[in-house]
Amino acid sequence: MREVQIADTGVEYLSWSLRETYSRHYALVTLVPGTLLTKQMISSVRPELGPSAARVGLALKAGQFPSGLKPGYRVQVIHAPLQGGSAGRYRVLAPSALIDGVEKPVTGGSPGLISVIVDSTVSPAVAAYASSGEIALAELPASR
Repeated sequence: MREVQIADTGVEYLSWSLRETYSRHYALVTLVPGTLLTKQMISSVRPELGPSAARVGLALKAGQFPSGLKPGYRVQVIHAPLQGGSAGRYRVLAPSALIDGVEKPVTGGSPGLISVIVDSTVSPAVAAYASSGEIALAELPASR
């Protein structure tokens, strides 16, 4: 961030004197260099954790998620049906879910415990398919 002088246009831009406070906020829009900030562009609450978000715990086996996932990474949450009538008919349930927590699997084939933040409209499906072993995660490395 840097300070600039602007004319009084009636728009409520953020004051330079409050930059330390606002630097701990989250962008609600893409910020490009040279952007003048307004209160509508930032939030003190992560957008992913807003009222329409849900945190879902997943117990996944090897092959259902890529290695090296860390909190803050983005993944697609995919319904990957087991063998049967709908095998091969995958669908993306959450195109860009936020990894909220990762517990490494212990030896002996235990599942990896991963928490994801998804829209609350898809959280019941994600939880149901995860409980039956029909969820896979695909990392979106460009969004790190």
